Amino acid sequence: MTTLPVYRWSLAPDGLATRRQLRALGLRPGGQDVAAQLERPRRRRGPLVAYLYRIEVARPVRPMTERRAAALAKANAARRWCPNCRRDAGYVIPASLGMCTPCAYPDPDQHV
Repeated sequence: MTTLPVYRWSLAPDGLATRRQLRALGLRPGGQDVAAQLERPRRRRGPLVAYLYRIEVARPVRPMTERRAAALAKANAARRWCPNCRRDAGYVIPASLGMCTPCAYPDPDQHV
């Protein structure tokens, strides 16, 4: 088991990038192991950690196909349906509520 090199925030050497930085370059880690990590100290909690990957080993992002786009659209549409009232909420339902806002917080002034 090897230990990862640790760099302070903003002091990583060239040739290493985080996942977001790779994505901005049109790349993905492509199955490679983490090469190093960044740490940003915080006052009252543990440090923020970001993992770094080698850019030269990274692979290009896979292109979006029609079938993948359709599956993604179907999954996002499913996140909009309220399981309680069975309506399209018009927004992605928060996982913390598990239902649309009108079902989670019914109006107490409204009498049926």
